[in-house]
Amino acid sequence: MDASLIRNFCIIAHIDHGKTTLSDRLLETTGALEKREMRDQVLDSMDLERERGITIKAHPVTMSYHAKDGKTYVLNLIDTPGHVDFAYEVSRSLAACEGAVLIVDAAQGVEAQTVANVHLATKQKLTLVPVINKIDLPNANIEEARRQLEEILAIPGESAVLASAKTGIGIVDILEAVIAHVPPPQATGEEALQALVFDSMFDTYRGVVTYVRLFAGAIQPGMMIQLMSSGAKFEVKDVGVFDPKPQKRDRLEAGDVGYVIANIKSTADVKIGETITDAKRPASKMLPGFQQVHPMVFSGIYPVNSADYEHLKAALGKLHLNDSAFMYQAESSVALGFGFRCGFLGLLHLEIVQERLRRQFDMDIIATYPSVVYHVLKTDGEILEVDNPVHLPDLSVVDHIEEPYVKAFIICPNEYIGDMMQLVMEKRGEMKKTDSIDSHRVMLTAEMPLNEIVVDFHDKIKSVTRGYGSLDYEHAGFREGDLIKLDILVNGEPVDAFSSIVHRTKAEARGRALALKLQEVIPQQMFQIAIQAAIGGKIIARETVKALSKNVTAKCYGGDISRKRKLWEKQKEGKKRMKQVGKVNIPQEAFISVLKSG
Repeated sequence: MDASLIRNFCIIAHIDHGKTTLSDRLLETTGALEKREMRDQVLDSMDLERERGITIKAHPVTMSYHAKDGKTYVLNLIDTPGHVDFAYEVSRSLAACEGAVLIVDAAQGVEAQTVANVHLATKQKLTLVPVINKIDLPNANIEEARRQLEEILAIPGESAVLASAKTGIGIVDILEAVIAHVPPPQATGEEALQALVFDSMFDTYRGVVTYVRLFAGAIQPGMMIQLMSSGAKFEVKDVGVFDPKPQKRDRLEAGDVGYVIANIKSTADVKIGETITDAKRPASKMLPGFQQVHPMVFSGIYPVNSADYEHLKAALGKLHLNDSAFMYQAESSVALGFGFRCGFLGLLHLEIVQERLRRQFDMDIIATYPSVVYHVLKTDGEILEVDNPVHLPDLSVVDHIEEPYVKAFIICPNEYIGDMMQLVMEKRGEMKKTDSIDSHRVMLTAEMPLNEIVVDFHDKIKSVTRGYGSLDYEHAGFREGDLIKLDILVNGEPVDAFSSIVHRTKAEARGRALALKLQEVIPQQMFQIAIQAAIGGKIIARETVKALSKNVTAKCYGGDISRKRKLWEKQKEGKKRMKQVGKVNIPQEAFISVLKSG
């Protein structure tokens, strides 16, 4: 097909500004789906996405549109996630496009993730088509949204298309703006095939399905292809596009976005960002891939039943193929057996991966307390990267520990500034500056330890600002901190699954909370169990699980008190002996409930 009639674009916005609803309307307007096939959130195919109302995976779709100039255009759209934890999905989608439709909610205006996504798009040199969505809302402020586009994002407010994805207002205007402003695919100057792999998934019957954007050449069934980074060669079985269901095609040409199925059986063979070329006539150079992401949050994932270890390993391999921002490696724990140390981009990412393991792969899993990567500088000059408290060396050989910091951008209404500043200080953060966005909202810039924002910071922002606050953050290097390892001892034995690296000022409160929680969930034994929180050799908190009591004097009625005393002494000796040889088995439910409570 003539490349001048192709437009490749994606939709970017803050979470919940109407990306998926707009893509539904575009599918409906272009006739990609008939009325009877339409449903809300067509492109959100995962149950999880539909339940939570968020987009987790980027979804490509090809539409045919008959424009006002009389020509028929092929529009390749990629719907992207909005949450900060899925920013890697967005960056990969941008690499496959020439333009981006930027949505701003007319009622909420520009938010933290809007700014972050615009920076990503401008870095990729994409053409932006601004859209002010939800203009049908009673509290929509179109002029304010236009002013914010100009002042915060330096985009002319007058160029914004006014639309309502819910009611269908302005949808044709958006399509015409995409055709007018987004440039058609440009030739890379290569004769040979160059296709960028921007996503992939595993199909039980067909192996690995790669999602590609062709920059040069053509690809068709029967052809031998080569992966340029590994040199592996495969035969193409099938090619096609999504409209939005997979549709077979005879061939894909330069500018097309679609899928390629070759005889790739192993999930490890294809990397996201890979360049596919013709095995007989390979391209001279690879396409620029995407920046490799580094996980920010780590957690151990273990099967509840140790016999499921291999099943979990296969499931994680398939998930990694579908979500390359997720990393994993094998590890073992005394308390939990064999499992995996997994890396995530954030806490929502961790939650979604765990939920997908449970639903898609039917796995019963336990996840340990989330932690981040620390730089440990030893006294002999060696630097260790520690993401698991168990691997922290003895503090006598540690010079100091550095923790990762992030630069956080928080947008909130004016009346909550005081509460937000207090929350930032509670989390050991430091306020850098405040900028007024408009008469109602401000943007606070703060630097804070990643360890503090990883668990509940996002939830607390939402509760403090009644749901109006939004957060975006970027990595800001490592800084020295007064960090220590907090151990939990049960009956004098340390339990590695509950160990954590915490700031000295927070250690006592965390130790008390964990000991209290464990006291509730550990079942009583015939002897007393001590639950202690310790820093090195110093105990900072203790709770006791009382022994099950048996009334040994029940058979004594009347008579001298010395008979009862004799029986009590005998019972006490027995309990002491039992405590020496008895072991406390912590049930799996206890692990799950303690780790869930955080």
